[in-house]
Amino acid sequence: MKILHLSTYDITGGAARAAYRLHNGLRTLGHDSTMLVERRASRDPAVVAFRRPMDLRSRLARRLRRERIARDLARYASTRRRGEWFSDDRTGHGAALAGHIPPADVINLHWIAQFVDYRAFFGAIPARTPVVWTLHDMSPFTGGCHYDWGCGKFSGQCGACPALGSSRPDDLARDIWRRKQDAFARVPEGRLHIVAPSRWMAAEAGRSALLGRFPVAVIPNGIDTGDFAPRDRAAARDALGIPPGVPAVLFVADQMDQARKGFSLLVEALRGLDDARDLHLLSIGSSSPALDLPFPHLHLGRIDSDRLLSLVYSAADVFALPSLQDNLPNTVIEALACGTPVAAFDAGGTGDMVRPGETGALAPAGDVEGLRRALADLLRDPDRRAALGENCRRVAVQEYAIDAQARRYAELYAAILAGEG
Repeated sequence: MKILHLSTYDITGGAARAAYRLHNGLRTLGHDSTMLVERRASRDPAVVAFRRPMDLRSRLARRLRRERIARDLARYASTRRRGEWFSDDRTGHGAALAGHIPPADVINLHWIAQFVDYRAFFGAIPARTPVVWTLHDMSPFTGGCHYDWGCGKFSGQCGACPALGSSRPDDLARDIWRRKQDAFARVPEGRLHIVAPSRWMAAEAGRSALLGRFPVAVIPNGIDTGDFAPRDRAAARDALGIPPGVPAVLFVADQMDQARKGFSLLVEALRGLDDARDLHLLSIGSSSPALDLPFPHLHLGRIDSDRLLSLVYSAADVFALPSLQDNLPNTVIEALACGTPVAAFDAGGTGDMVRPGETGALAPAGDVEGLRRALADLLRDPDRRAALGENCRRVAVQEYAIDAQARRYAELYAAILAGEG
């Protein structure tokens, strides 16, 4: 099969890495998989960056579209929620991208914010080409937010948007929602198929007023369990300067200062531990908040190498995921594959992977004291932690290996092409 993946990025950010891993998994199975992206960071020859038309007319049209989109959002500059993505359905490319999409048996959309224009795309793709959309967040079925913080308005009609700080029903979120409604209304039955990495995301898509009529399949993200595997723990800790016997907790987020990721809640939970001064906090991400902590904090910045990431996961005693809303974070799968138990809030799709007594411990979303207890429970007993680590590795290999994910996608594509999807 010839599969084309559309994604804003290829390897930048969790959604892009998930798409790129699937692309590689399909190629390993022998399929002709390519990626068309807005911004290319890898050197993979099967990843192609979109070449924008550079004639004068195209450049002027692109500039005008971008200015119009920016102007609409600027009205909410003083009220919108900080640190969270909010994306328009329109892009500067307009119909230009749709006109340059190469032929394929199946098109798989991923995270396409600021890249794919909804109405232009669905209006231009040949009717015989099925589209699969992998939901890396909620933005395809909301009025612009990527996570709704429990708002729930997407089940009806967006407007008076909390993410924009708006009280007006006819705000930008309503405009975006209506344009998406118009785009999806043009899609005939059997043409669009939704894939949700988590059961939670599948349920949210199912109650969406925009996507609820389309079939939804749950296929978890996958990783290379050879790259992500337990490494020599003593050597890993020595390389990071972590003394023997000192508890180490790891936090990973591409944007650490994003409120939804909950880093400040993790710090609050760690501060209250009885032996907080005796632990080390490790973090990976593109930014490091300035904090006055009672324990050592080693921020490693952004790490793109999967094998180096596996070294850091292996050095940690516990991986902490204090996200308040999330889909199926790659970081949890990576931690499991490296044999590192997880303490997390029971939010979004996290419960699919973090199974109390088997792969880690859960606390109610936002419950700092509950998270503190979960961390303490995992940190206090090395023997139990080692047993959980073995379970983590087993679950990752059995349920989240990239070849299993790629096969499930290939089976879905084949069923759709055979008219069985």
